[in-house]
Amino acid sequence: MIGGGFQNIFKIPELKKRILFTLGLLIVYRVGVHVPVPGIDAVALSSFFAQAEGTIFGIFNMFSGGAFERLSVFALGIMPYISASIILQLLTVVIPHLEQLKKEGEQGRKKITQYTRYGTVVLSIIQGFGISVGLESMTSPGGAPVVLISGWGFRLMTVITLTAGTAFIMWLGEQITERGVGNGISLIIFAGIVTGLPGAIVNTVRLLSTGEMGIFAILIILILMVAVVGLIIFVEQGQRRIPVQYAKRVVGRRMYGGQSTHLPLKINTSGVIPPIFASSIIMFPATIGSFVKVEWIQNITAAMRPGNLVYELLFVAFIFFFCYFYTAVTFNPVDVADNMKKAGGYIPGIRPGKRTADYIDKVLTRITLGGAIYVSAVCVLPSILITRFNVPFYFGGTALLIVVGVAIDTVAQMESHMLSRHYEGFLKKSGGKMKGRF
Repeated sequence: MIGGGFQNIFKIPELKKRILFTLGLLIVYRVGVHVPVPGIDAVALSSFFAQAEGTIFGIFNMFSGGAFERLSVFALGIMPYISASIILQLLTVVIPHLEQLKKEGEQGRKKITQYTRYGTVVLSIIQGFGISVGLESMTSPGGAPVVLISGWGFRLMTVITLTAGTAFIMWLGEQITERGVGNGISLIIFAGIVTGLPGAIVNTVRLLSTGEMGIFAILIILILMVAVVGLIIFVEQGQRRIPVQYAKRVVGRRMYGGQSTHLPLKINTSGVIPPIFASSIIMFPATIGSFVKVEWIQNITAAMRPGNLVYELLFVAFIFFFCYFYTAVTFNPVDVADNMKKAGGYIPGIRPGKRTADYIDKVLTRITLGGAIYVSAVCVLPSILITRFNVPFYFGGTALLIVVGVAIDTVAQMESHMLSRHYEGFLKKSGGKMKGRF
């Protein structure tokens, strides 16, 4: 079954070429992660990040695949591109020009992509400057400064280097999407997280050997990880299928329509966007507060770190907010109802037009609630494991959600390549194709 599917990969020259191309660019990305920005004391920076777990530095470092910890040319990772993409999508709601571009098909999409690139560069410059200024005030626990020679020379060099690095990653992601397999941006994040797993496993083994973690705790963690992965796979492929009927039409001597189909609505329409943005929003004040040596600010900062009740409540609240908000931005029931009406389709028992849009919106609101509960449950797991069992952050739910989701999407694309050429896929006699993640 799956083994036969993997053997068939190398029987398709185009698919084989795409996979090798994807792996080659991911290797280039991983090489760049180890190229440091000049003017940094690597030892002092490493000591600083050893105490940065639970702040926004730790989160950025995970998504950048360790590049932020080394302050390499790829230290900003792909996050500025993701932020720019989300901002552009949110602006389509309030700016008519962007909304019109979104409806213009391929040409409009290219224009929005161009705006996203410009936004990525602007955000990278802002973040790069903020990082350069922040680094000048950082010291290791022993008091050694992180920056060897402070000043505008260091700041400009850091901004240019980090911005160029993010632009290059953005280009790599677009090339993978166009000429490789899977979503390039998602695969870059995937690669960054997966490369940290061996170190996390080694750290867990070390904790076991020193007696800091018992074998019983590790068994519980393994069972929970398997259960969470199974839950993610089940829910990410889960759909609420609304039946749709198309009326019969006679054109000339031929009859069209009359068939029954369905409108698939994903349970988790917003993907991993809610936990990423929720984490960033909550962690940002906690990180800023860590530099302010005022007692009451330090108390607030401590309360807003993972594992505390205040953090968990805010985290869940923001996840719910972004689940509904992002779903509302990316899925418009009115447009779906209008397109369905133009094609002669209708939902049995529901009048076409506004009634159909209201019905779809009602169903979407209900399943989004289930999706928000699911994402919250998966993403709160890291804090519980970290505080209770001292588990590496890479074993957390957010990382698993991204890794499993991207893997499903990539396998689905490979499956479609093989099935389109009449080769046996990964899921032999599965009764249906694998559904993509993003």
